Amino acid sequence: MDAEVPQIIFDGEGVCNYCKVHDQMEAEYPTGERGKAILEAKIKEIKEAGRGKAFDIIIGVSGGCDSTYMCKMAKEYGLRVLAAHFDNTWNSAIATQNIYTTLKKLDIELFTIVVNNEEYDEMLRAFLLSGTPDIDCPTDIGLAATMYMAAEKYGVKYQWDGHSFRTEGSAPLGFVYMDQMYIKSVMEQHSRSRKARFESYPTLWLSQQMKWWLFTRIQKVRPLYWVDYHKEKVKKELAETLGWKWYGGHHLENRYTAFLHTYYYPRRYGRDIRVIADSARVRSGQLSREEGLAILDEPLHADPQTVQMIQKRLGFNDRELEELVAAPHKTFRDYKTYKKTFETLRPFFYVLQKFDLISRSFYVKYTSKSEI
Repeated sequence: MDAEVPQIIFDGEGVCNYCKVHDQMEAEYPTGERGKAILEAKIKEIKEAGRGKAFDIIIGVSGGCDSTYMCKMAKEYGLRVLAAHFDNTWNSAIATQNIYTTLKKLDIELFTIVVNNEEYDEMLRAFLLSGTPDIDCPTDIGLAATMYMAAEKYGVKYQWDGHSFRTEGSAPLGFVYMDQMYIKSVMEQHSRSRKARFESYPTLWLSQQMKWWLFTRIQKVRPLYWVDYHKEKVKKELAETLGWKWYGGHHLENRYTAFLHTYYYPRRYGRDIRVIADSARVRSGQLSREEGLAILDEPLHADPQTVQMIQKRLGFNDRELEELVAAPHKTFRDYKTYKKTFETLRPFFYVLQKFDLISRSFYVKYTSKSEI
């Protein structure tokens, strides 16, 4: 991590604030026997809440390493799992196969929302025209909404989130921002109809979130915070036990997300998003600093077929795509968002994160008033 990372601060000894947050979280979320005891107590809680219902837990699945491992771990603990998937119509073939192979072998039911591809592609096109780095925002919001909708439909009180601060870190707001109002604002300015169309897309308006937080009280749990989760070991384990296949890189199981990481970010911002996850693994001792730097020295390769698919589906020729890459930079602050509301309600969100109704990372990033 260097001075190019948004919101980074180095102390007199050259230690950055991201390392300090990591150390605080290491203390707060122990692994080993202590972590196992905490997780098992939480699982007992989840089973009690699931009595008389069809499922104990909702797990969002993408075909990726983290969500696949959570499904396996949940079944080993005897939890009745409902997998939830937001199909944005950009899944890679490997990711799709991973989902269905895993769920079949583990005997897990699947709740899926498939968005209309024309409706969704218009969102992606609008975000590419927005000038911001948040071009995959609709995917993250769509998955979050899908998980809440699944939980509400089946009366499930708990969701498992596959994030691990030890292997993924946390992307700063200058790298990614997302909320439903933001999507609406971008659509109204940049979609071809100048309208925000949400007919098949699962929305996550603040009013919906308030209902799920306060009345339905669906809790988010990040089980990987309490386990010794080493990604390379897990990938081998999943391949051996579930026939799971690696798709070539972090977040590359989705073709549009792969375009973002390997083409759009590097060419438009000179940014290598791998620095976030690699730095986390260095802080966790899973990589040496030298190994982390060596990974970042490996060039990113954008798949030409994926780039061509982006152009064809979203309606950009070669020249237009190059113009998008070179266009003036904007951020979420150039559009209407919920950010000011989140900042105003910071004390309220502090209480929500204490009760696991929102994640700590959401509280820290979205309610702070720090500028990017």
